[in-house]
Amino acid sequence: MPSDLIDIIENALPEMSKGQKRIAAYITEHCEKAAYMTASRLGEVAGVSESTVVRFAIELGFDGYPELHRAMQESLRKRLTAVQRMEVANDRFAEGSVLDSVLTADAERIRSTLESIDRSAFDSAVEAILSAGAIYIIGMRSSFSLAEFLDYNLSLIFPNVHLVRNASGSEMFEHLMRVKKGDTVIAISFPRYSRRLINAADFAASRGANVVAITDGPSSPIAKDAAAALFAKSDMASFADSLVAPLSIINALLAAIGVKKREQVAQALQDLENVWDAYGVYDKTKGLDK
Repeated sequence: MPSDLIDIIENALPEMSKGQKRIAAYITEHCEKAAYMTASRLGEVAGVSESTVVRFAIELGFDGYPELHRAMQESLRKRLTAVQRMEVANDRFAEGSVLDSVLTADAERIRSTLESIDRSAFDSAVEAILSAGAIYIIGMRSSFSLAEFLDYNLSLIFPNVHLVRNASGSEMFEHLMRVKKGDTVIAISFPRYSRRLINAADFAASRGANVVAITDGPSSPIAKDAAAALFAKSDMASFADSLVAPLSIINALLAAIGVKKREQVAQALQDLENVWDAYGVYDKTKGLDK
């Protein structure tokens, strides 16, 4: 089956009924609107019944409309430019509160991620990090903030953590030239996927390293060679991606490592507290007069 939704629809077009063709035409021409419609609303604008929309989804090979709905959103995110993403998001917020809409949607993404995440893959990711000879963390563009957060916290525990900075194609491989079997590379990427990061993950896998992918789904290009793939729901909050669900997965990884390495983590943090106190890193004054 073609991976792109538009290809799936076009391949199935000759066998569709007239009503299904109207749905197909609307999705193809107005994907940016259809991706955020309910089945009943899509049927209304296409001039067909809600049941026809559900049958349309099943005829395309989906389990039902919710799966087609997710596929439309994924296809949309991969195709739109930053300006188009902002326009789509602004249309969604036009009739309601931006604050309520964004926070409610973020809470739903975390809930959905929790329901669907592969627990065995999560356990494998934790073990890959704990047993690694060296740990490399890669995240490009908007995902770099997640990579930096993970690097900061893992570096408090392990001495062998390397953050691969945003770099040109050749510099990326210079950062990874020493990666080898027994090392773990944590790759973080969400649509639109960075070509440099995809190449880096492929390179690490070819060197025998364990790749832990934190991404949006099994169709992600960094999931195919991953020893453990953790899927988090993400979507357009506006021109910026919502990354609360992947951040929650990263927090869960850190918490699980803390439980597994309780004594080591406690000692490392106590050593840090002593250094911070000695050099006055944090302000601990209390009750100062205003």
